[in-house]
Amino acid sequence: MAGNNASEIRVAGTGRILVAEIGAPLPDAFSDNPAADWGSAWTDLGYTSTEGVTFAKKDKLDPVETWQSISPARFVYADRDLTLKFAMLQFNEDTLPFFLGGKSSDIRKDAAASVFQFDVPDGPTFDERALGLEFTDGTEVTYRFVIPRGQVTATDDIKLARKAAAQLGVTFTALSPGDGSALATFVMKDAAYTVPTVPAP
Repeated sequence: MAGNNASEIRVAGTGRILVAEIGAPLPDAFSDNPAADWGSAWTDLGYTSTEGVTFAKKDKLDPVETWQSISPARFVYADRDLTLKFAMLQFNEDTLPFFLGGKSSDIRKDAAASVFQFDVPDGPTFDERALGLEFTDGTEVTYRFVIPRGQVTATDDIKLARKAAAQLGVTFTALSPGDGSALATFVMKDAAYTVPTVPAP
């Protein structure tokens, strides 16, 4: 409903970021156990920085110029970038390969000791994943956002210092899933949406 309504203001009080193989199912059930809702196909990346997630959608429009007018006659869609930017605080077999490019299975363990090795690829690798974002505003509102296919396209510098936690900052960009499927999907548990019910045929 249009107009001023403070109950429709959303604050992402807390949330989580998850990754999965391409094609992992989008959770549409909202139970008292969110981890169970996502299922075993999804891996929670753990703690992130207090900045949370920066969601960006940028469309590039190319103007069609004409001889008869100074202003463009129309626009042509040339590009769309949909990205999530966040910084992971945990270092483990899920987060480090996600940041550097690779899989958990690329980490090797010394059989005789608790020593692990991960080789940074010599060049860029195609490490496509599905990415899920969930945030809550109180106990009654939950938003989920899933990119079914995408890849880390930028990484931040890692600062190693005595007075601050090291962070693995990434930018994850959506890729077209093809076949006319959605680039990304929102699923909301939120009473603010009053969509008319379509009667059954």
